[in-house]
Amino acid sequence: MMAWPDGYGRVILQQVGSTLDEAVRLAAEEPAPFWVLAHRQTAARGRRGRPWAMPVGNFAATLVLRHDQTPGVAALRSFVMSLALRQAFVEVCGRAEAFALKWPNDVLLRGGKVAGILLESAGQGGAVGPLAIGVGVNLVAAPGADAVEQGAVQPVSLRGETGVTVGAEAFLDALARAYAPLEQQFTTHGFGPIRAAWLQHAARLGETIVARTGREEITGTFEDVDGDGNLLLRTPKEMRAIAAADVFF
Repeated sequence: MMAWPDGYGRVILQQVGSTLDEAVRLAAEEPAPFWVLAHRQTAARGRRGRPWAMPVGNFAATLVLRHDQTPGVAALRSFVMSLALRQAFVEVCGRAEAFALKWPNDVLLRGGKVAGILLESAGQGGAVGPLAIGVGVNLVAAPGADAVEQGAVQPVSLRGETGVTVGAEAFLDALARAYAPLEQQFTTHGFGPIRAAWLQHAARLGETIVARTGREEITGTFEDVDGDGNLLLRTPKEMRAIAAADVFF
């Protein structure tokens, strides 16, 4: 088994408000790239400021990267992290066929949400700042159905679905090992190889899905992800490229 990847720092904390916030604070002190893991979060959040429940034993970590890319290119690392998460899950429990990747930034286990990703940048005034990639994983427990939006994919846990129990620090080791070569591939060869690999594991590719943006609800066939990471939906009228939305099955 590979060791911790060269060049990546590792910060382990017992409790923080949010690993994203702590990672951004540490970015002024720690040489990037580095990971921050907390065994407990008291103010975790998901996309669009939604709360993220974190029962004891679950996983919360943030990777901080330095980069010199545009925000759009930097944001493609959600796909890089999705692939790394899937690889980490397969390493710790096998069952490769049970995991799928849900656009734009979730990992599914037997159809339920087992992990989510949130990207934030600390740049100001158009300047390029550190990129923080937050990762939450339901290792041992999942929030109840009442904690998610109606119609959304239901949360599941790794232990609940597979019977496998893995500690947060052990899972971080697996995730960091998986992420490092994918990051190298992305910076060297661009989004193309990452996109192709992600599509091999995409949930509901070729099926009818619903994308809800802040302005409209679009139903169509999930045909592809383009070179900018946009979701391509074929509707009865046209092909739509969607940059940001919540997806429902």
